[in-house]
Amino acid sequence: MKLAITGATGFVGRHLVELAVAKGHDVRALARSPQPATPGVEWMEGAIDPARNLDSLVAGADAVIHVAGAINAGSRAAFAACNIDGTAATIAAAQDAGIRRFIHVSSLAAREPALSDYGWSKAESERRVENSTLDWTIVRPPAVYGPGDREMLELFRMASKGVVLLPPRGRLSLIEVSDLNRLLLACAKGDVGIRKIYEPDDGTVRGLDQREFARLLGQAVGRKIIPIPVPAMILGIASRLERLFKRDAAKLTQDRVSYFCHPDWVARRSLSPPLRLWKPKIAPAEGLDATAKAYRAAGWL
Repeated sequence: MKLAITGATGFVGRHLVELAVAKGHDVRALARSPQPATPGVEWMEGAIDPARNLDSLVAGADAVIHVAGAINAGSRAAFAACNIDGTAATIAAAQDAGIRRFIHVSSLAAREPALSDYGWSKAESERRVENSTLDWTIVRPPAVYGPGDREMLELFRMASKGVVLLPPRGRLSLIEVSDLNRLLLACAKGDVGIRKIYEPDDGTVRGLDQREFARLLGQAVGRKIIPIPVPAMILGIASRLERLFKRDAAKLTQDRVSYFCHPDWVARRSLSPPLRLWKPKIAPAEGLDATAKAYRAAGWL
């Protein structure tokens, strides 16, 4: 296939480009700045927010995989510019180019749009996709992790010290990045999943309790863990302090606190991709162990 991929320099996008090339696909990938030459990849300098060079990105593609999006932003307007307006611009470019197949990477956060600006923006992005004329599939990943991921890195660093701070309660699903990307490619190359929403995960029924997740992190780094649930009020205070000192670089935003403290981020079995399309290969213990090893090899842990 000829694939057009947005968000190709982010964590998920970089792994997706590598896997697509390894599977023999021709890739045209969007990046804000010039990228080193990569066999099998045609890099296009452009952006989705504001839309720049999207027509050239999608021209002649068999499918568009829309990965780009903001998971952290300073305001509701910033989330909207990237996740809503950027998605609408990518849809318009695909429609104008006569492309039918469109894979949209959303988030479980879209299930609870009132909780956070991030979740609201992802829900609105889904609405733009559903209202389009494209043969779309929406994929809502749970927590994505794997080698090179910086979002979960701090949890591994805490675990390496024997303590993991957790939201007050709840359960979550996980998916390793290569499993997610195998699903995205499977959706792009066939007609299974057209006008469907999928919530994939690693196959762990009912997901993981937060304490179970902490123990698995401990196993991955070779430490016995003390999991410490932190009340939402304390997390809120911590987010304000981090914003004060780190400003726009702050990761623990109030928006994220609202998201993290929700008790149910488990992928629903009713929205699992059909087995004829895809099934996960990487269990959480295996994937977290490999991620910790990759962090160490990179000097991050």
